[in-house]
Amino acid sequence: MKQNVLTRYRVMSYITAVWLLVFTGFIVAKYGFDTGDTTAVSQIHGVLFIIYVIFAFDLGSKARWPFGKLLWVLAAGCIPGAAFFVEKGITREITPLIERDEEPAGEDSKTVTKA
Repeated sequence: MKQNVLTRYRVMSYITAVWLLVFTGFIVAKYGFDTGDTTAVSQIHGVLFIIYVIFAFDLGSKARWPFGKLLWVLAAGCIPGAAFFVEKGITREITPLIERDEEPAGEDSKTVTKA
């Protein structure tokens, strides 16, 4: 697995989480205080969430997650603030896999010979 798969997921996780918090604020303002319109913010969040789902699914398929774990990661994009916490755990889990895959094959068997 390559580092850019994790980076794409992390970036979209943060962006989606921030926009979901913004959207939640707009919903509270609209229905709690009868002010504002949520149309633009909801549409932006919807597009960002679709991109998040694609990147999370890509990461999950490459990491060979079970279906339940993939659903939890996808659901984190729907719960305000959850994506911040889930992203940290996913990064801790995936980083060793990336490092293992990027390690050169013959590096362990290098020997130094003197001439």
